[in-house]
This record gives sequence, C-alpha cells and structure tokens, in this order.
Amino acid sequence: MIVLLAGVSGCGKSTVGGLLAGLLDCPFVDGDALHPAANIAKMRAGVPLTDEDRWPWLAAVAAVMDDDIAAGRSAVIACSALKRSYRDLLLTGRPAARLVFLDVPRDLLAARLTARHGHFFRADLLDSQLAALEKPEPAQRILVVSAVGPPEQVAQQIAGLLGRPAG
Repeated sequence: MIVLLAGVSGCGKSTVGGLLAGLLDCPFVDGDALHPAANIAKMRAGVPLTDEDRWPWLAAVAAVMDDDIAAGRSAVIACSALKRSYRDLLLTGRPAARLVFLDVPRDLLAARLTARHGHFFRADLLDSQLAALEKPEPAQRILVVSAVGPPEQVAQQIAGLLGRPAG
C-alpha cells in the first residue's frame, strides 16, 4: 500500500508521515525532497508556485509511487496535493494508493509555520496555498483526518483507519 499524506504546508505531513511509516514498517518519502531546485528557490524567495511549477514535481512523486508499486513495496509519501487535478494524477490507475488529507485550521497552520526553522517554505506563503487548496469531497477516495492533536496520535489514528492498527 502506498499512503499519500496530503495537505497544506504546516499540517504535519513530514512529522506524521515519518511516524506513520514507522508504525507501518515501511519507508517514508518527503515529497519536498522531490521538488526541482527552481521550485525551492521560488518558495525561499516568497514566490508562490504555479500549476506549471507543480506538474513536474507531481510527476516525480508519481514516479516514486510507480517504482514502489512495481516492486511490491509499501511506502508513506508526503505531498501537498492541493488540487483535485493533482490528486487525480496521483491516484488514477494506482489502486494500491490511499490518500490521507491532514486537516488543520488556518491559525494553527500559521503558528506551526512561524515556529518552523530551516525549511524553504516561508510562512508568508500559507495564504497562497490555502487559496489554491481544493478540499477533498466525500465522493473521492480520500480519508480526511484532523491533525490538530499530537503527531503520534494522528499517525496511530491513520494506521487504524487504514486497517493497520498500531501498537
């Protein structure tokens, strides 16, 4: 099973993803590491990414998914997947993939981003991500999980929802 953890920056994708991968005994891939250098430079400069910036990155995420699926490996992959079209690209034709959207209120996202140090995504880009966000709809095969609690509890909840109880 490939688990995609999605949501805006600051929702906990990397932290929860690493913990979830540990619970599921599989590798964790941080989608941020797959961004082209130009995307990272734009975000460091405070310039929001466009769809044109994101498509090659999403293709790189999809390639990692396909490699894991072809090898029969499970993995947890963090990827914002802000728009339905992005999620469709990542999920279509990949029945082994499950997407979990981490939902966090704006004020908590802002506080987390302000407290975060050493990451290329600047806190002042949050509103651009929220503006681009198309929240998942009930008809989509996406689990929506509140990520306001401790990351360990969020990871355990997700593992349980995926049918892999932790602990």
